[in-house]
Amino acid sequence: MRFKYRVSIVNENTLEETWYTRLSRFSVLIFVTSFFLTTFILLTLIIFLTPLKFYLPGYQDSGNRIAMIQQSMRLDSLEKEMRLNDAYLLVLKDNMMNMTKVDTAKSLDSISLKERATEILEKTEREKNFVKNYEETEKYNLGSITPSTDENMYVFFRPVSGVVASTFRPKEGEFGIKIITSPQETVKSVLEGRVIYNDYTFDNEWVIQVLHDNGYISIYKNIIRLLKFTGDYVKAGESIGITGSDKDSNSRKYFYFEIWRNGNPVNPQELITFRF
Repeated sequence: MRFKYRVSIVNENTLEETWYTRLSRFSVLIFVTSFFLTTFILLTLIIFLTPLKFYLPGYQDSGNRIAMIQQSMRLDSLEKEMRLNDAYLLVLKDNMMNMTKVDTAKSLDSISLKERATEILEKTEREKNFVKNYEETEKYNLGSITPSTDENMYVFFRPVSGVVASTFRPKEGEFGIKIITSPQETVKSVLEGRVIYNDYTFDNEWVIQVLHDNGYISIYKNIIRLLKFTGDYVKAGESIGITGSDKDSNSRKYFYFEIWRNGNPVNPQELITFRF
């Protein structure tokens, strides 16, 4: 480290010294270290500040990763939309070619509900005689309790979570309420019962009707996917379908809900608490 060396550059023709410098082992070590360190810093900056970094194995830009995830979600939504369109075109084709399969269950609408409810509630002569004999037998029995059939004895579940957009107005032909829901909202049965009707319509998409005890019938419209079908038994609060627009759709659809009892429309807001 103590010994110093002189490095000179001499003109070969004139033997004149044109440049010289003094070096030591320590100064040479410093020079070499500085050279490699500077080269490493320059290469690092060139790689990470230019597109060369994308050629490194295992490197992936976070922006590209997010874009790939978004594209994957978009593809899933497109596949779902294609399946719905295929189902719609199949129904349309069957209707145009008169090949529509008739459902074994009787189709019900708001007009025929009263007739259907009357048929269901009508008692046979055998039932009437049994009730009459039972009443005569239990007339003086102090332990007998007359059961209450008031609607307050029923606990109605809220069919969907959302905001009421249109209220019950039977004089104007609105026998139910319209509810704006979030996309892919689950539809639940308000009471236990049995699905008596489900069909696809052009105006209200899938429609489900559920028959309950005590003459109640609940109707659910604008359902985009069915979870229960005609003949299925459902419990109170059990999911029966999916409503609302798709996640990538800009259009907002509403859910339509009706309650009928003994052939007469009932205001759902008198039985269930909704948001405004």
